[in-house]
Amino acid sequence: MSPSSNGDSPHSATGTMAATASANAVRQFPLPTRDFSIEIPSPQLNPITNGANALKSPSSLKSARTPSFSREGILGSAQKARNLSQSSENRPDHVSNGLQKAPNDEGVNPLKRRNTDAGVDYPRRRATIACEVCRSRKSRCDGTKPKCKLCTELGAECVYREPGIKLDAGDKLILERLNRIESLLQMNMVNHGNGLTLSHDSPNMSNGTALSGDNLMLPNGANFVSIIPSGGLGTWSAPVGNNISIMPKVHTNAALHLLQWPLIRDLVSRPYDPNILLQLEMAREPLHSLTKTPCVDLSNTNAYIEAYFERVNVWYACVNPYTWRSHYRIALSNGFREGPESCIVLLVLALGQASLRGSISRIVPHEDPPGLQYFTAAWALLPGMMTSNSVLAAQCHLLAAAYLFYLVRPLEAWNLLCTTSTKLQLLLMAPSRVPADQRELSERIYWNALLFESDLLAELDLPHSGVVAFEENVGLPGGFEGDEQEAVGRDDLWYFLAEIALRRLLNRVSQLIYSKDSMASTTSLEPVVAELDFQLTQWYESLPLPLQFPFTRTMLPDPVQTVLRLRFFACRTIIYRPYILAVLDNEQAVLDPSVRESCHKCLEASIRQLEHIAAHHAGHMPYLWQGALSIVSQTLLVMGATMSPSLSNILLSLVPHRDTIDQIINDVVMEIERYSVLSPSLSLSAEIIKEAEVRRRSFLSG
Repeated sequence: MSPSSNGDSPHSATGTMAATASANAVRQFPLPTRDFSIEIPSPQLNPITNGANALKSPSSLKSARTPSFSREGILGSAQKARNLSQSSENRPDHVSNGLQKAPNDEGVNPLKRRNTDAGVDYPRRRATIACEVCRSRKSRCDGTKPKCKLCTELGAECVYREPGIKLDAGDKLILERLNRIESLLQMNMVNHGNGLTLSHDSPNMSNGTALSGDNLMLPNGANFVSIIPSGGLGTWSAPVGNNISIMPKVHTNAALHLLQWPLIRDLVSRPYDPNILLQLEMAREPLHSLTKTPCVDLSNTNAYIEAYFERVNVWYACVNPYTWRSHYRIALSNGFREGPESCIVLLVLALGQASLRGSISRIVPHEDPPGLQYFTAAWALLPGMMTSNSVLAAQCHLLAAAYLFYLVRPLEAWNLLCTTSTKLQLLLMAPSRVPADQRELSERIYWNALLFESDLLAELDLPHSGVVAFEENVGLPGGFEGDEQEAVGRDDLWYFLAEIALRRLLNRVSQLIYSKDSMASTTSLEPVVAELDFQLTQWYESLPLPLQFPFTRTMLPDPVQTVLRLRFFACRTIIYRPYILAVLDNEQAVLDPSVRESCHKCLEASIRQLEHIAAHHAGHMPYLWQGALSIVSQTLLVMGATMSPSLSNILLSLVPHRDTIDQIINDVVMEIERYSVLSPSLSLSAEIIKEAEVRRRSFLSG
C-alpha cells in the first residue's frame, strides 16, 4: 500500500486536525480574505534551523481585513543568522529529509514524516521602513521623518508607506530555509566541480533550437543525472538580484524535454525540438470572430456576473466586488462602447458565461465558445486601453488574457500579459503614480501577471517581461476596500495567496534542479531535493483548513482543493524526477536505497496526478493548457518507468493491479485527444502520447 493510500489527511503541526476536517469544512462557511495570509521574504537568503510550521486556523486569525502587505516585517525576522550545523546530514537518525518520522506513519500520506521540532524563535526585529524614493532607487534609507537624508538632498517628496499587519501564515519557514540550500549549492559546486566531463553521447536538453551535444556535462559514474542544458534566448542568464524564486532563463523542466531521456526517446519515431510547441502556436491562425462587428445580448447579465464572482474570481482575485456596481453604472452610461469600465464589465460577462458551461474541452467543435460575443465587444475597446497607462487599463489586458487562457490560446494571452507587465512597470517605477485607492488592485494585477508568465515560461522559451524585478517592492493582496452593502460577491483571497506561494516554490525547483547551473549528481541533489520537499510539506501545512485537501484516492467535490492537490503532486513529481532519469540512464542506480525511495515518491506523485483524469476539469478555466502539458509530462514519465524493470516494480507497488497502469495511460490518451482541437501544441502532444503508447505496448510485448 502506498504511503497515502489510506486516505487520511495530514494532521496539523500540533497533530490535532482530524482527517475529515478539511473535507467537511470546504464550502460550509464563507472563506473571508481577512483570515489567511502568506509571507514572501526578500530574495536574500539566511541560514535557519528546523521549526514547526506556521499554520494558523481561520478562527484564530485577525478578523479585520488585512491592509497592504508589509515586507519590512519579514525582512527583520529573516536576518537572524542560524547555525548551518542543523543541515540534513547532521539531523538525528529519527529525522528524514527534514521530516520527523512518527511511529506507524507509513500508511497515512506522503507528508506524515515531518519536522516537529519546537522552540524555534522568530525574532521580532523590524528593518527600517524605507521611504518610497529610497525603495525605487534601491538605496539605504535612514528612516528620518518627516524627510530622510536622501530626499532632503534631492529636494524630493518623502513618503513612507504605511506598515501593514505582519502576516504569519504561508511561506515564512519555507523561504527562510533557502539560505541553507545556497550554502549547500556552493559546497557542492566546489566538491563536484572537478568530477564532470563533457560528452556528446547523451541527448541535448537545450532550451534553444539546436540539438547538438555541445555544452553537455556528463560525469563518468553511474550515480549521476546526465543532462545539463545550454542555449536559449532572453534578457538575462542569472536570477534577478539572486532571487531563486523566479523562472530561470534556461531550464529543462518542459514536457517535451522528457522525449530525450533514455527509453522514453524510444517511444517516438523522430526527435522533437523542445521549441516545436512555441513554433506551432506562433503559426496559429488568429481568432476570426474578433474582426466582426460585436453584437451583445445584455438580457442575462446578472446571471453571468454572479457566475463570475462565484466561479472565476477565485482564480484571479482581480475584480473588486465592492466597487463593481459603480463600474457597471459607468459602463451602462457609456453604452458599453468606451472607457475601461465598459471593457472590464464586458470581460467579466465573457468569463462568467464561460464558467457556466464547464470545461471548454467538452464543447462541440466549431461551436462559438461561450462568452465570445462579450469578449469580441471588449476586444474592440482594447486599442484605446493599449495607449493608456492606468491601473484599469492593465486590468483590462489581464482579464482579456484570462479569457484567452480559457480559449487555450497561450501565446495570445502572453502578448496581453506583456502589455500588462509594461504598464505595471511604468506605474511601479514611481509609487506615487498609483492612486491610493487602486494600490490593492495594482498588487493583484501584478501577482497575476507574474504567476501566469511563470506558467508559460515553464513550457515555452519566451522572453522574460522584466516584471519580476519589482517583486520586492510589491505587497501581497490584503483585501479590497469598499461598501459591504455594495458587494456583489465574496473577496476570496485564500486560493490566490496559496498559489503565489506554490508558484514561487515551483520556480525554485526549476532554478535549483533544472537550470543550466544546477547540479549533475544525485549525491549533490539529495540535500536540495530534501529541502524542497520539506518546503512543499510546509506549504501544505500552512494552508487554511478549508483549503487543506485530504490525501484520499477519490475525487474531491471542491474545485479549489482539487486544483491545489493536483498542483501539489505536480510539484512533488518534478522535485524527485531527476532520480527517475538516473535509473533510466543506469539501472544499477536503483540499488542505492535513497535513489529507490526518491523514485517511489516521484512515481507515486505522478500516479496521484493521473489516476482521476477528469479531476483536471476543475482548473480548466485558468489552467487547461498548462495542466495538459503537465499531464503529458507525467504520463511520459510513467511510460518510461514501465519499461524499466526496477521502476516497473515500484509502479506495481503503487496500484492494485498491473492493468491499472495501462488503464490510467489509456484514459490520458483519450483525454488529451479531446484537447487536440483546442490548440496546435496540444494536437501535437496528443499525437506524441498516442504514438508513445503504441510503441510502449509493442516494447513490453516483444
